[in-house]
Amino acid sequence: MCGRYVQVSSIEVLEKRFCASVEQPERLKMNPNVAPGDLVPVITHEDPGLIVLQRFGLTPAWATSKQLYINARAETVLDKPSFRVSIRRKRCIILADAFYEGSENQKLNKPYLMYLVNKERPFSFAGIWDEWVHSETGEPVRSFAILTTSPNRALQTIGHPRSPVILEREQESVWLSSHTPLTEAMSLLRPCRDERMNAYPVSSQVKNAALKDLSLLNPTGDRLFPESEYISKSGLSLRGMGRRER
Repeated sequence: MCGRYVQVSSIEVLEKRFCASVEQPERLKMNPNVAPGDLVPVITHEDPGLIVLQRFGLTPAWATSKQLYINARAETVLDKPSFRVSIRRKRCIILADAFYEGSENQKLNKPYLMYLVNKERPFSFAGIWDEWVHSETGEPVRSFAILTTSPNRALQTIGHPRSPVILEREQESVWLSSHTPLTEAMSLLRPCRDERMNAYPVSSQVKNAALKDLSLLNPTGDRLFPESEYISKSGLSLRGMGRRER
C-alpha cells in the first residue's frame, strides 16, 4: 500500500519536467508528508498540459458517503466496481518526489523513504480519478487513487508486499491518452525497475499526517543499497536522498 508520499518540487520544476502549467499556483504547497485527504498536483487525461489539484483518496461518483480508496490493485482494477470505469476513462498521473513505506508488519512504525536514484525526481505514479458530488452541499470533489502492483527489490527488502506503479517518463503520455488501448495501458502496470530505486530509514513521526516538515526526510540510518554516485542536496531537494551525515 502507498499511503504517504513526498511532493516538494517547485512549480517551476514541475512545469518544466511535465511540460504543463499549474492551474492554481497560489494553492500548490510543498508537502513532505502527503496523506489521504490532502490536495496535491496531478495531470489527468482531460488536459495533459495542465497540472491540477485533486484530493488523495478516490471517492467513486456513485458513492453515498466520502469513502476513500487510496490505492487500487492492478490485478483487480478492471473488475472492482469502484475502479472499473475510471481505469477505462479517467486515468491520471500523480506528481511525486519519493514515498514512504514500511514492512507489512511494522508499517509506518519503522518507515523508509523510497526514492529513485540519479536525482530522478519528480516522477509520476500511475493513477485513476473520479468526481463525486456531495448529496447535501452539491460540492463536486475530484479525487484519485494510486495503482499498485507486486514489489520490486527495494520493497521486498524492507518486507512490503506491494509497490506503487511508477511510470517511465516515455510511458506517461501513453497512460494518459484516451486513444491508448486498454490492454496497452494495463501492460504499463508493472514494478519499478530494481536499479531505479533505493531507500533509507526515517523517523516514525511520518505517521503524524499533520506534520509537514522537511525534517521528515532526514535519514536515521544507512541506505538499503550502496550507490556509486551520491545524490547531493540542492534547493528543496530531499537531503537524505544521498550520503548520510555522520
